[in-house]
Amino acid sequence: MKTYSAKPLEVERKWYLIDANGQTLGRLATTIANILRGKNKPQYTPNVDTGDFVVVINAKGITVTGKKETDKIYYSHSGYPGGLKSISFKDLMEKDPRKAIEKAVKGMLPHNTLGSQQFTKLKVYADDKHPHEAQKPIVYNESEVK
Repeated sequence: MKTYSAKPLEVERKWYLIDANGQTLGRLATTIANILRGKNKPQYTPNVDTGDFVVVINAKGITVTGKKETDKIYYSHSGYPGGLKSISFKDLMEKDPRKAIEKAVKGMLPHNTLGSQQFTKLKVYADDKHPHEAQKPIVYNESEVK
């Protein structure tokens, strides 16, 4: 029996809609990363982009557990001496709530060109409005999929 390997041209892509209101950041990011990679499909192949598109709404409603709201710090560096910047989770949520979800999901994807390609299929919106109605996204419920 031969091992099945998915081909890029035979992958069918769906659009999923996930409401982030009241969900925990890490658990939500894990679910999103699995859908983007295609791990929820039987034809998953690690070196082929078999994932689906994900539209996340209500990003401003995510939560974190414990004292992470004040203690979690995001760092970035410009590459120049003294170019280290930091921002807390609370400040990041006030500035741009989409970035918290994007950073969490990006860290769970492969750190290569395949991961970059999969990350482009993630669409995050702070409110409940999104411009992807024409794609007819399916509301994602974990209980129905498993």
